[in-house]
Amino acid sequence: MKLARTYLFVPGNRPERFSKALSARADVVILDLEDAVPPEEKAEARRAVREWLDPARPVAVRINAAQTPWFEDDLSLLSQPAVSAVILPKAERSEDIGLVRSRAQRPLPVLPIIETALGYAAAQTLARTEGVQRLVFGSLDFQVDLGIEGEEEALLAFRSGLVLASRLAEIAAPVDGVTPAIDDEERIRAEALRARRLGFGGKLCIHPRQIPIVRAAFQPSAEEMAWARRVLEAVARSGGAAVAVDGKMVDRPVILRAERILANYE
Repeated sequence: MKLARTYLFVPGNRPERFSKALSARADVVILDLEDAVPPEEKAEARRAVREWLDPARPVAVRINAAQTPWFEDDLSLLSQPAVSAVILPKAERSEDIGLVRSRAQRPLPVLPIIETALGYAAAQTLARTEGVQRLVFGSLDFQVDLGIEGEEEALLAFRSGLVLASRLAEIAAPVDGVTPAIDDEERIRAEALRARRLGFGGKLCIHPRQIPIVRAAFQPSAEEMAWARRVLEAVARSGGAAVAVDGKMVDRPVILRAERILANYE
């Protein structure tokens, strides 16, 4: 199964945007009950989401964090068959993931957002928790929680840590955080390419204009695809003998990389 690369948030208090978000052709649309919705509108946003949900148009829902007064009420949405996954913000405890799944009354995939120091410290445990599909890096809130200024090298170790935690738990590659610049195509592209280089498998988006840029960044180039085909074709012809492609020996890691490129993108 191909991994989702683009996750598009749409505010839960803007139901007129829900269908428009679907038409943006993101891999996953997330109806957001958390950051995008002010406290005084939480109940109305939850009602709007509940009324719009339809199994014919599955979406993910970002509920409010377990530490908030809205968490319990948000859990009531998760038994709806239209909810294909739940995004759990400020994830810090496996118990909260278990509670989410129990209230869903079905094997609902959970994507915990790592955006606090406690969440990061528990990342390997969270990644191994039953029902977790992949981790998400809430980079902006994480910077605030740790008092980090800067985006590149300041967060490099933490991003790599989430990639490692995901690999050790044998779950899908993590999803990188949002790029707040909506119209800066070069920044969006650069941050998506950086995420891919570090081992992330997708990225959160906050506007439909970001989706094609992010999708392209995670898509191998035509040259990479052609290389992967040449490698596997050469291996198939070799009959087990040593083989070289483009003047370089092909060993097991090279074969695995070629197989991964074609399996994920063809």
